[in-house]
Amino acid sequence: MNLSHYNKRLKHFARKLRNDSTNGEIILWKEVLRAKKMYGHQFNRQFPIDNFIVDFISRKLRLVIEVDGYSHQFKIEKDKLRDERLNQLGYRVLRIQEYDIKTDLNNVILAIEANVLELEDKLKPGD
Repeated sequence: MNLSHYNKRLKHFARKLRNDSTNGEIILWKEVLRAKKMYGHQFNRQFPIDNFIVDFISRKLRLVIEVDGYSHQFKIEKDKLRDERLNQLGYRVLRIQEYDIKTDLNNVILAIEANVLELEDKLKPGD
């Protein structure tokens, strides 16, 4: 069984997206997720899973973080179906508004921390 659900056919497109990140994605990556800054967990950006490329993922925690900018208000149903599929594959999806990253980064960090800590508890043996 492929636990990461990595889709190597999307690797080239994912690399292109990494080079075309939004401002919110850049801020979140540099300030919060890069270099194991979030409680020592490794996050990858623009990672191909199944038929999607997710913005950020901790494969160990099975946590996907999606940054929703202006265009996502026109993709609500599509995002819902995407989230449902990722949930079926065993991932938790946390959606963050790009506006919030730019204007209220401290609360964004608190939301990510809460999810990370909850998922860490699920990883501990004997619980």
